[in-house]
Amino acid sequence: MFGECHAHALMNGVNYREAVALHREKANEEAVRQCLRAYQEAEVSFVRDGGDPYGVASLAARLAPEYGIDYRTPVFAIHRNGHYGEIVGHGFDNLKEFHGLVLKAGEEGADFIKIMTTGLLDFKNHGKVTGEPLEAEEVKEMVHIAHEEGFAVMSHTNGVYGTRAAIEAGVDSLEHGNYMDEETLSMLADSDTVWVPTLVTVRNLIGCGRYEDAILRPIAERAEELLRLAFRKKAKVALGSDAGAYMVPHGSGICQEFDSFCQILGNTSRVTEWLQNGEKEIRERFHRK
Repeated sequence: MFGECHAHALMNGVNYREAVALHREKANEEAVRQCLRAYQEAEVSFVRDGGDPYGVASLAARLAPEYGIDYRTPVFAIHRNGHYGEIVGHGFDNLKEFHGLVLKAGEEGADFIKIMTTGLLDFKNHGKVTGEPLEAEEVKEMVHIAHEEGFAVMSHTNGVYGTRAAIEAGVDSLEHGNYMDEETLSMLADSDTVWVPTLVTVRNLIGCGRYEDAILRPIAERAEELLRLAFRKKAKVALGSDAGAYMVPHGSGICQEFDSFCQILGNTSRVTEWLQNGEKEIRERFHRK
């Protein structure tokens, strides 16, 4: 079975507010063990978490060896104050504060650094991303600081401007990457960045009634086009489902993600090998140097 290259032990796939309430005062051990059991039952032995501000990912990493799981975590994600990211981490106002958070993550046992450079998909406006992306020069300096401290960088990023900035800055993995254009995809293919598309975060919503399918379907279709391009251009790609997000369960979420890849590209040995190579890149880079 493939590893899960993008998960959030904090979240439960059902109700974000209830999940946060459960952990707000102290990371809930039984909930974390339930999450780890789901991966164990799905025969997933590698998980890379996207972080949280409550210590849930850190607790999962400490308990994971009991379940035969190699669990990697940034401890918390880092965002610029006033921009998206508070739900999964801590914010900064200037690069000195960003550096301080990188050091803090390291002191708390981070395997890598997670940065937030853009907002989310705007499900009310197709093709739009919420908020304003960070400036390319700032992203470049953030990545440089993290690399200088010996960390690989995982970047939550959407939109053409944001993805180009992240790729040019040298992020080690690009999470989501919605709305890239072909030129940006070519940049990705020519880089060392591994793309983790998290397809099921949108695909699993179709038909559930939470958002209009007329908005969701074009997003999913564009993601399929980009995935075909990435495969054809031999970009580095790995499987991650964003497990814990709404309607993306821990354990089975990564199975759904692989099924999505197979539906789009075919269930072939070439696809399997491609994804195995992408996961190998993640495993080799995202640990303390």
